[in-house]
Amino acid sequence: MVTFIIRRLIQSAIVLILVTILVFLALRLLPGDPVRMYLTSNSMQELSEEQIEAVRREFGLNKPLVMQYFEWIGGVVRGDLGISILTRVPVAQEIARRVPITLYIGIISFIIGLILGIPAGVIGAVRRGTWIDSLITTLANIGITIPVFWLGILLIYFLGLYLKLLPVMGYTSPFTDFWMSIKQIIMPVICLALFPIAGNARQARSSMLEVMRQDYIRTAWAKGLRERAIIMRHALKNGLIPIVTLSGMGVGTILGGSVFVETVFAIPGMGRLAVTSVLNQDYPYVQAITLIISIMVLLSNLLVDIAYGWLDPRIRYE
Repeated sequence: MVTFIIRRLIQSAIVLILVTILVFLALRLLPGDPVRMYLTSNSMQELSEEQIEAVRREFGLNKPLVMQYFEWIGGVVRGDLGISILTRVPVAQEIARRVPITLYIGIISFIIGLILGIPAGVIGAVRRGTWIDSLITTLANIGITIPVFWLGILLIYFLGLYLKLLPVMGYTSPFTDFWMSIKQIIMPVICLALFPIAGNARQARSSMLEVMRQDYIRTAWAKGLRERAIIMRHALKNGLIPIVTLSGMGVGTILGGSVFVETVFAIPGMGRLAVTSVLNQDYPYVQAITLIISIMVLLSNLLVDIAYGWLDPRIRYE
């Protein structure tokens, strides 16, 4: 197991390096100049080329791309994610303020996706061919196809503007006002949790149908065990491996969906910061956010692989 974890960590490090290189180069290939955007937003007068070049030297943008990349990576290793070009605020300071907001909404959405999705899929498999199975399958198919931003706009209109039940935007820390925080995250959580619920339900149903046809399940029925014992002790654990895989992939889906959700609901999280930073070509923010999201996704995939050995003792890592 230790050898496997070390090997996976090395592979993850290689993937992380490739991602940082691609993002770093892609940002520099975009049309526009972040220095000119910064100067024109802070000054209405005509700027000379000497002034523009001075600012470019200040942020190190006049150096070759290879040198810029290695200087940024060196700063990341030391815990320095750089300085924002537009706001001149340390990137690490701003991200530290926004990451808890994104994680708060994302973790709740992830947990709800598991709590509602897996039981729904199990019920659909156990009651295959009944009206409840048809209902669960239909709702799951609809949930997978609904765009997050479109659902968010509908929720804002009906629950916020028409029925006036929930606030349509903003974020309040649960430590500041718990009930206001809950009301503000209900619609974002619905948007983020819908795809995990639908995906987990479909996968759980498919896995359970496969497991329920196995010989050892028929043997358990023949022994006279109760339905609950057969499902919980024998079928569910063996059917969880594909579900765990999908859940690990769902971490990236939730983090990606936060970009749309935080933009629609004006939540000051990491996803909204990523959108504004890309539009403003604020390189340090985009690079740091991509790095953090990549680390989260790689760690979730590693945890999924480790969980395989616990769920299925037949799996051994060499």
